[in-house]
Amino acid sequence: MNIHPSSIIDPKAQIPNNVSIGPYSIIEQNVSIGEGAKIHSNVLIKSGTTIGEKCEIFTGAVIGEKPQDLKYNNEDTHVIIGDNCIIREYVTIHKGTLDREKTKIGSNCLLMAYSHIAHDSILGDNVILSNNVQVGGHVNIESNVIVGGSTPIHQFCVIGEYAFIGGGYRIVQDVPPYIKAMGEPLKYSGVNSVGLKRNNFSDDIIKSIKKAYRIIYRSEHNTLQATQMLKNESSGLTEIDKILKFIKNSKRGII
Repeated sequence: MNIHPSSIIDPKAQIPNNVSIGPYSIIEQNVSIGEGAKIHSNVLIKSGTTIGEKCEIFTGAVIGEKPQDLKYNNEDTHVIIGDNCIIREYVTIHKGTLDREKTKIGSNCLLMAYSHIAHDSILGDNVILSNNVQVGGHVNIESNVIVGGSTPIHQFCVIGEYAFIGGGYRIVQDVPPYIKAMGEPLKYSGVNSVGLKRNNFSDDIIKSIKKAYRIIYRSEHNTLQATQMLKNESSGLTEIDKILKFIKNSKRGII
């Protein structure tokens, strides 16, 4: 085990032999770290945190701290992080409250420096948060989403899969899947064609997604009329069904 002698590790922490822990890092009790993880210097991992295999956590990160929620009363809640995640300098991830009891990060995520994940938020796999993205409480970010730097995300918002958010814009409503979003206030800015092609979506599927969003955003129909048209014309394509389901389930309304 490659553990620096200046680090402080509770004997109840579960740490495999092939984990590396740098100088002055603190690992509290009831922490579980997966095989092959690398913890750099001055990292604080609080009780109730589970970290997957082959994660790398950089200097100054704080994971599993109490939520910034005045209703929190020291309940036994958790942070769960998947495999192969990269958590850069001074990232903060807070544990859940009684609402969801956990804050959860999927696998293969990149959280860049100074980004913050608040209590009860859930991130899917392959999510990228650029520097200083601030994720409010109870946010859902689905898989394969990219969020540009210095973007605040309002609590309870949902961002659909394969969405791309430009940097520096506020997210205060739900962002549907497969789209690019930019502007102030945040607006639909086309389909994320580049991201979809990189993830092996066929040209026909991308064309169908573009057609659906032309009806939703570029026609004279309101959202209810547009989604009804899509239902009538839908050929059972999974991606179109996901768009319709996302809009139907949106509690904050879509951008």
